[in-house]
Amino acid sequence: MKIGKILSLIGFFVMMGMLIYGFTIGDFTQEGKILLGMPWGQISLVDIYIEFIIVCSWIVYRENNASKSLIWVLLVLTLGSMISCLYIFLAFNSSNENWEKFWVKNRV
Repeated sequence: MKIGKILSLIGFFVMMGMLIYGFTIGDFTQEGKILLGMPWGQISLVDIYIEFIIVCSWIVYRENNASKSLIWVLLVLTLGSMISCLYIFLAFNSSNENWEKFWVKNRV
């Protein structure tokens, strides 16, 4: 679990840095049009949203609280993998080294 905590925290900070870089240096609207006009840009978008759907489904199942789940889902859908990594890190921390609690939290 320690490795999972470290990797998820690293993922959070890497994605935070990349988002800051992208929003300060890049032009989201102009570059987004270019990316979505290319097949690999479209494939990448579908790929990341499949990941979002899987992670969001796990969050909704794990949380067992509609309001809390909705907030996490909206954050994942707007801020992406950075928030997925944060949620995973927090899930590791709250599981107390128990893998079952990590995966299903309140349903154990």
